[in-house]
Amino acid sequence: MMSVSLSDEERRSLEELERELASTDPDLASELTSGRPRGAAARTLVGSLAVLCGFVMVIAGIMTQIVVLGVLGFLLASAGAYWLLAGTSFRRRVGRHDGDPAP
Repeated sequence: MMSVSLSDEERRSLEELERELASTDPDLASELTSGRPRGAAARTLVGSLAVLCGFVMVIAGIMTQIVVLGVLGFLLASAGAYWLLAGTSFRRRVGRHDGDPAP
């Protein structure tokens, strides 16, 4: 990724905007500077990790022949898949739009 340096005027303008944001909405300013993933990024991260951990638990349950571990892994993977896909509408997942004819 190529970085472009800001001019002094742009830098001052950006710093002024940051100060104004911090004074008008300190909660939003602290959330934006925290660096934690939010929204869709957090949902994707948590859902993907849950699915991956669930699959690992299923495989471990099969290898050790512990049925409870496999069932819990399946439930975790299912919950992760739901969490991952719950934020998107069905039409976006399928790729169709309202104006497109049905296949």
